[in-house]
Amino acid sequence: MTISVAVSGASGYAGGEILRLLAAHPEVEIRTVTAHSNAGQPLIDHQPHLRSLAHLTLQDTTPEVLAGHDVVFLALPHGQSAQYTEMLADVPLVIDAGADHRLTDQAAWDQFYGGDFPEPWAYGVPELLVDGGKQRDVLAGARRIAAPGCNASTVSLSLAPGVVAGVIDPGDIVSVLAVGPSGAGKSLKTNLLASEILGSANPYAVGGTHRHIPEIRQALAAAAPAAAAPAAADIRISFTPVLVPMARGILATSTAPIVPGVTDAQIREAWESAYADETFVQVLPEGRFPRTADVLGANTALLGLAIDRAANRVVVVAAVDNLVKGTAGAAIQSMNIALGLPESTGVSVNGVAP
Repeated sequence: MTISVAVSGASGYAGGEILRLLAAHPEVEIRTVTAHSNAGQPLIDHQPHLRSLAHLTLQDTTPEVLAGHDVVFLALPHGQSAQYTEMLADVPLVIDAGADHRLTDQAAWDQFYGGDFPEPWAYGVPELLVDGGKQRDVLAGARRIAAPGCNASTVSLSLAPGVVAGVIDPGDIVSVLAVGPSGAGKSLKTNLLASEILGSANPYAVGGTHRHIPEIRQALAAAAPAAAAPAAADIRISFTPVLVPMARGILATSTAPIVPGVTDAQIREAWESAYADETFVQVLPEGRFPRTADVLGANTALLGLAIDRAANRVVVVAAVDNLVKGTAGAAIQSMNIALGLPESTGVSVNGVAP
């Protein structure tokens, strides 16, 4: 049976990527696309690469327009999804690509976001380790899913195996990320103009202020076995994103101290065993490290692992496409799991090169 889908925020980057992937999904019919200021205009005017969807017109984003579908994707800026979700109670599956339903701790929400605390939803990172299992077990049959923050899922997938295996100390994590500006959305901002970012690298949200930090803490705390799980507050991370002149992509370098007595073989085994059966999260052979070009357009996270004995730290270099595995691909992969479809339907490990 065909699954009817509506996508809000369809004129933006995340909405456009959701549509690009759904257009190739054999079980889906994209019936409705919505926007705010662009409502009433042809979708093709804002997403000219989506030629197969040229027949669609952007409608107003209202509960009435979004209702009546099997699945609704909310690709809206922070703070705008929650106003619709309660009024979509009759929609079988709602997936939020924004931040509104990711955090489970109200104190973290108040510190990094503020305002009313929305209900937490199932977290849309299927491969994430969770108390002896994987997050896909939580997603099976879910009716409400929060797609991840792209930086947060990249760092969480990078380090969760080490936390679960007890081979790294999560109290001293350092992550530095090179990120493309598409992660900031499509709205005009001076710091995102080509003349500002071309030929330059610009740090932002420095000093523990980035909103993905509590999401990483939450994910890593949930990953550890319940008997030994650290509290989210005990997971300390120095997180520095750097805007670089590539349209899309994340290259995250994360390090953490090695627990005394742990061998190199135990460290590598922790990561390789965690993702041995995963299609979309792959650990590269020893001595190999990913490039963002390797995952362009793919729903793949590639991890390179190094053991720096001089500094006594594990180093994980992760590459993802922030709009695919970081957002839209994770959302659709999670949709497939929730609906009982083959997990890889409509998403691919293959990227685009050059």
